[in-house]
Amino acid sequence: MGLGNLILKDKERMQPKAGRLDILLQDPESYGRYEVEVQLGSTDESHIIRTIEYWDIERKRFPQYDHTAVIVAEDITSRFLNVISLFNGSIPLVAIQMRALRCGDQISLVFTKVVDQITLGFEEDDEVAEATDRAYWEKQASKEMVQLADKLHELMRKFVPAVELTYRKFYIGLSLDGRINNFAVFQPQKNAIRLEVHIPKSDDIEKQISEKDIDLTDYTKWGTYRLRLSKKDIEMHSQFLMELMKQAYEESRK
Repeated sequence: MGLGNLILKDKERMQPKAGRLDILLQDPESYGRYEVEVQLGSTDESHIIRTIEYWDIERKRFPQYDHTAVIVAEDITSRFLNVISLFNGSIPLVAIQMRALRCGDQISLVFTKVVDQITLGFEEDDEVAEATDRAYWEKQASKEMVQLADKLHELMRKFVPAVELTYRKFYIGLSLDGRINNFAVFQPQKNAIRLEVHIPKSDDIEKQISEKDIDLTDYTKWGTYRLRLSKKDIEMHSQFLMELMKQAYEESRK
């Protein structure tokens, strides 16, 4: 369907007082889940409502994941294309048109992504993110992994000296001149630290990451690369990581 390398988490999944979710897909390398509604024929009101309803139920039941609503139909009419486009931006919604083509004795399915999810920003979440402190993260992960955030912070200060760390419930973010500026965020874990940099997707960047044998978790719908770093990664590739964070900083100023 063009959604990436996903696994089938469930099918015909019962929803409380709301029927069955056709397909639930999950990205095994990130926190992404896709609630998929499949419809024969042309899109109609009930299936669009059902798609959004199932998405809403799942995101409330499992808030630790990034949820995306997906509707698949044989024909997405112009009327409902306009309706779906209105939702997109406030609801992460993907519309896919599926066609069956016969080639001799074989039937091929062709999927065309008609509406893709809009890349959303961080500002609103940052303003309401719950504040914590360094001790919270040392308990959640370890002192050693929090110290890796310090090392990355030191690299940042070479190109933006005034940047400071801000400790939030779900990540360690950044502030500049007293204002939130999360061009990069850190999430210390038990045996590594996850670095997220907000930069455009690039084949060249991904090639460099691969050549350096850095663990690239995914590229998120928020427009960020997620890298899982060890202490050794930071020591060996400090210059490269600094350049990534610098690019993210420059993107934040555009």
